[in-house]
Amino acid sequence: MTSGAGKLFLIPTTLGDNNPLDVLPITVKNTIDNIDIFIVENEKTARRFIKKISPEKSQPSLQLFLLNKRTEASELPAFLNPCLEGLNVGLLSEAGCPGVADPGADVVKLAHGKNIKVVPLVGPSSILMAMMSSGMNGQSFAFNGYLPIDKGERKAELKRLERLSFEHDQSQLFIETPYRNNKMLEDLCNVLENNTDICVACDITLETEFIKTQSAQAWKKNNVDLHKRPTLFIIHKS
Repeated sequence: MTSGAGKLFLIPTTLGDNNPLDVLPITVKNTIDNIDIFIVENEKTARRFIKKISPEKSQPSLQLFLLNKRTEASELPAFLNPCLEGLNVGLLSEAGCPGVADPGADVVKLAHGKNIKVVPLVGPSSILMAMMSSGMNGQSFAFNGYLPIDKGERKAELKRLERLSFEHDQSQLFIETPYRNNKMLEDLCNVLENNTDICVACDITLETEFIKTQSAQAWKKNNVDLHKRPTLFIIHKS
């Protein structure tokens, strides 16, 4: 480890607009209290989160580096320069855990290459919490991100994932743009075989949380509105 180097703290956030300390340990607050440099996806939401969990913290003292789809790879090394100067840096995800289905993974990889100590903090991961509560195979599962938008390509991909699940006894997770969630569930019911299990995990950790696992056939009779609600879908064919 580089002598006198600061650390890169991977700081989880909430999965929705709830009290941070309802779902995050006090170590997250203590860490934010003592860091002024953060790598964030969105400045406005990051500042709001920091203010919510650490209201005494001076907002003008914060130094924020933006990491999103418009950030060039050539900009990333500079984000870690404060660590090389002995200062700690916090990496904030937009929702949940940094580095998991999150662009922060690129910064973490750079930190390892620079011998900067990486410190992950405990917090909610929607992927793990969905798997925990699904009743599916927690020994073998895969997160597939977003599926194709094109109707034909999506159908083919769903059949491929269903086949993978059956052949390898592996649960398959994916997400959808929230305003298309209802269409996704409809597609799952129409494309998958009737006995394939589907877990819908919606609004995890929020008061409106909804988590249900049942067959595709049973889902055809279940009316649930997922519109604009953060949702994870998991399928498993036994």
